[in-house]
Amino acid sequence: MGVLQPIYGPLFPFFQQRFGVSTASVGIIASAHFLGSAAAPPLAGVLLRRLSTRRVVVGSLILLALGAVLVGLAPLWALAVAGAVVAGLGMGGVSAALNAVFASVGTRAINFVNAVFAAASILAPLIAVGLAPLGLAWPFVLIASLSLLTLLAAKVWGLPELPPARPQDGGRGLARSLALFVPMLVCYVGLEVGFGAWGIKHLQGVGFGSAALAVSLYWGGFTLGRALTSAFGGRFRPDRLVLVSAVLSALVALAASVPALAPLAYPLVGLTLGPLFGSVLVWSAGVLPVRLLPFLLVSGSVGGILVPWLIGLAFARSGPQAVPVFLAALGAVLVALVVLTRRVLRVSPAA
Repeated sequence: MGVLQPIYGPLFPFFQQRFGVSTASVGIIASAHFLGSAAAPPLAGVLLRRLSTRRVVVGSLILLALGAVLVGLAPLWALAVAGAVVAGLGMGGVSAALNAVFASVGTRAINFVNAVFAAASILAPLIAVGLAPLGLAWPFVLIASLSLLTLLAAKVWGLPELPPARPQDGGRGLARSLALFVPMLVCYVGLEVGFGAWGIKHLQGVGFGSAALAVSLYWGGFTLGRALTSAFGGRFRPDRLVLVSAVLSALVALAASVPALAPLAYPLVGLTLGPLFGSVLVWSAGVLPVRLLPFLLVSGSVGGILVPWLIGLAFARSGPQAVPVFLAALGAVLVALVVLTRRVLRVSPAA
């Protein structure tokens, strides 16, 4: 999972070379991945009511592997995009099941799980530039192989199950809480994917020669941010962690619009974005029924679908500087949403 999601952006030039698609259109494959991710959580939520977590995860891993192979071996652009949908569907199923289980445990557990995801993400740009020149299929064959190894581990060691439904689940403020957390996750995932997918194109456009390294350090910042939150985040309320991370992320995104600061801004924005996802889930798990979290994750996938496409349009019209400017504006929207949510919910207690 950690290698698949961020690998599309570094592979954009190779997709363009192989299939002859334009800069404005190549971002569609990343959006297709998130389209599959958007469809997966509701299905996973339904399946988790009837099947064990292990069965849902194993089935999702099989889809992920099949989709990755199709992307790598597709002779046509349409088939590659279809493969990205299938791979996204598998990844979304795994993500929904694991995040729902570990969000109910608390800030440390969920951020540890997501730190492992981020650690794998560090390798994605390096895998892309290392293997893709040998053939576009090789990065995706590697991802499929890793999926099958993970499937074996899940079958051997098993996975925890969702906790029983709480008596207060489905309470009066359910619709209001969903209306607050949905756009928050849309903005967050848009930021995460936007930097990861368009970072290389942005940095190359402003003349930085080691763009792949900077994007790897971006995912390294993610790993460090989530690891630190796993170690120390339990001392703080999740809503406070979310607010601080959102404010810092918006500021660093703005700094990335200065070409001289852009290479340093990428690892820093990874560090500040890292704690957000897990902390938002823990915050929402204190307000919403845990079994609704897979459905809530759909909103995050919407951000992953829209933002790469919108950045591609902005890039084609305004050039590489459109990337950090767009993402800084999105960060400002996220800050406003977090402030509004804290005010409306009057600060949910720590999970």
